[in-house]
Amino acid sequence: MNHTAKEILIKTVEKIEGAYSPSTIRAYRSNFECFIKYCDENNVAALPAKPETVAIYIKKLSGNLKSSSIKIAVASIAALHNLNSLKDPTHHPDVKIEMRRMYRILGRYAKQAYGINRDLLDKMVAVTDNSLRGIRDKAILLVAYDSLCRRSELVSLEAEDIQVNRKDKAFKLKLRRSKTDPGAYGKWLYLNSDSQKALREWLDQSKINSGRLFRAITLSGRIKESLNSAQINRIYKRLANKALIDTENVKKISGHSIRIGAAQDLLKEGKTFPEIMLKGRWLKIETVMRYVEPN
Repeated sequence: MNHTAKEILIKTVEKIEGAYSPSTIRAYRSNFECFIKYCDENNVAALPAKPETVAIYIKKLSGNLKSSSIKIAVASIAALHNLNSLKDPTHHPDVKIEMRRMYRILGRYAKQAYGINRDLLDKMVAVTDNSLRGIRDKAILLVAYDSLCRRSELVSLEAEDIQVNRKDKAFKLKLRRSKTDPGAYGKWLYLNSDSQKALREWLDQSKINSGRLFRAITLSGRIKESLNSAQINRIYKRLANKALIDTENVKKISGHSIRIGAAQDLLKEGKTFPEIMLKGRWLKIETVMRYVEPN
């Protein structure tokens, strides 16, 4: 029934390629594919969708998903309609009522990832070895903590964006684009001496002088062209396990864990919320307040 909707979804994904982050595009696509499947099963139109269809869909999702996941699913439905100049059904009062009901039942709290603070970071750094992978991992840990980079930002850093001071050889690193800088105005990241040393060692050993700074390494030791952001989470968990961190805490580690731990440490050091927001490139104080909650 929704063959046309499937075609429009494919064309929309192609249209917004490069204008939105890869993770956003993946979320739109996967969530709307699920919505199309639901609509096919119930013999209703997915695009344009009627408000009552979306409201009933929210009620169905409420029995299986977290509120944060349902919020993304509804945002994806809205995006596909808006991007194709169709009336957005999620603005209808019936849909808003169902969203309020869903939040009252499930709550709005999003489970926080486990923060990797300085003490835990030092333990993870200590278990890196002198292999090529170990040298890379150490650089990733220290740069991530020092810069408060999101995992997508970390894997997007490029060698060409290192600016070296001729006088003392210290350098700064330009972050070309971030979640809160979609216009790509860029932001300079100032790294401490330990981070700079670790990054220099990685560049020297890997012979990288252009392209992505952090890259995947095959079992045979071949350095690939880039590193998938999903690998950041796996690297953190692997090193935490190696450092004999409690298994339950390792399960709660994510690609945001170092960013969370660094923000918590900054607060303990007496930094103000505006200072932490500037360092971590946050726009909303509510987000920072959630990040600095203790583990």
